[in-house]
Amino acid sequence: MSDFDFSVPVKKDERLAGQVALILGAGSSAPGMSIGKASCIAMAQSGAKVAALDLHMSAAQESVDEVRKLGGQAIAYEADISNFEAMQKAVNAVVADFGRIDILQINAGVGKVGGPEETSLEDWERVQKINVESILIASKLILPLMVKQGGGSVIGVSSVAGMRYLGFPHLAYNVTKAAVIQFIRMLAQQYACQGIRANTIVPGLIDTPRVRRLASSTASEDVEKLRQARDKQVPMGRMGTPWEIATVATFLASSDASYINGTEIVVDGGLIGKYS
Repeated sequence: MSDFDFSVPVKKDERLAGQVALILGAGSSAPGMSIGKASCIAMAQSGAKVAALDLHMSAAQESVDEVRKLGGQAIAYEADISNFEAMQKAVNAVVADFGRIDILQINAGVGKVGGPEETSLEDWERVQKINVESILIASKLILPLMVKQGGGSVIGVSSVAGMRYLGFPHLAYNVTKAAVIQFIRMLAQQYACQGIRANTIVPGLIDTPRVRRLASSTASEDVEKLRQARDKQVPMGRMGTPWEIATVATFLASSDASYINGTEIVVDGGLIGKYS
């Protein structure tokens, strides 16, 4: 899939009809199809009304525009997910516009290259705040709404880096992605009796604009060669696409996954099962 390919390989259905999906990190950090943008489109294709929230309004609006081109309903919102006051204002706006929130997908995340010696306390705190503390903020604001409504679905997005070492020192990122998994497990246990399901998607190596941007800024090698090298790491011989994460998110949000709670779905082409 090219950087600017917006073709939609997901079928239109009504699995999420009548539901409102709030997707955090709904935009793309560079031109192309991100997991957040693909999730907005996939859920809208399944009938959900989409609240697309991103740190940058322009990124959120791009996702909304793609949803609307396909006949879906979506509104863009801007907020720093690690800032409680900003998120409270955004959630209030979503409820004012749509009346409810049935699906929460927590997709945003940042990283920092380096092990213990290279990771400053400032970088550690920044990654922790955006990747983990933001889930606490969203939970405080949105779970009470779901409880009042009688149910909902929370979907965390982690990474195989939170389960195993992938050959690069990304200490802060890896630790926080492990924390995402446990955080969502605990939500599932506490809120299951109130009709709320909480699960985590664990992507492997996914070909996103963010990955390409980071590769081009940190390596002297040709970016295409780096992409080919990442493809070879995966038993299936290729990186995954954002659509392959978005369709799993849509499944988890739907009644098709009504008895799936407190677990993780690894979407990695077999990567995590490799010995080396």
